[in-house]
Amino acid sequence: MRKIHVIGIGAGDPEQLTLQAVRALRGTDVFFILDKGEVKSDLTRLRRDLLDAHIPEGTYRVVEARDPERDRSAGGSAYSPAVGDWRSARAGIYERLIAEELREDETGAFLVWGDPALYDSTLGILEEVLDKGAVEFEYDVVPGISSVSALVARHRTGLNRVARPVQITTGRRLAEGFPEGVDDVVVMLDAHQTFRQYADQDIEIYWGAYIGTPDEILASGPIAEAAPRIERLRAEARERKGWIMDTYLLRRGHAKEQ
Repeated sequence: MRKIHVIGIGAGDPEQLTLQAVRALRGTDVFFILDKGEVKSDLTRLRRDLLDAHIPEGTYRVVEARDPERDRSAGGSAYSPAVGDWRSARAGIYERLIAEELREDETGAFLVWGDPALYDSTLGILEEVLDKGAVEFEYDVVPGISSVSALVARHRTGLNRVARPVQITTGRRLAEGFPEGVDDVVVMLDAHQTFRQYADQDIEIYWGAYIGTPDEILASGPIAEAAPRIERLRAEARERKGWIMDTYLLRRGHAKEQ
């Protein structure tokens, strides 16, 4: 029976791997990496650097495939179907890679940014492959340090305050309104800097881009003051690299209370 590790590799810093993740890396024969194209080629390089840092050369193989494009223009009711089509296209690639590149006595691995359980599709896609029944394998999951954990650590703050909840959401949801009954909100996958629509409120923002990598950028402060600075930093970084991955925490009222 083929075996697959789904390994959370943290936000980008090779030192953020857990001992369990390193052990899984060293027990892997084939690493599957989906290439997102030339613009994001440094994401592939970061994965290879991570392997070089933790595994002896010549003890494993790397198999790359091109990640299918997702229709990012789809909005409203078309958003979920567009994501579904992209996941199904990915499932076809996963199925082919496992069937053709992994022998039945070998172990393969998918390296997942952050934690596989937080806004990542790998687990659902592997279940889709298994449901199709064309290839058999078993898999396990190694948790990782998410960009959320890395963000608040770098800002030396916590996710929540005493006896109060925290919510993790997306920029798309935040655009619909600040979540009710929650004053601490982590926002991921926000391509439109939705925090700007709350600049007139008593909110602190803790923002970070490329967290855990040499390109890391951090900014924080009252949102009315920090938003223009973040916009400028974000635009400059995107122009320089061609892409950006950022996350932020919004804290409403009594910002220093912990």
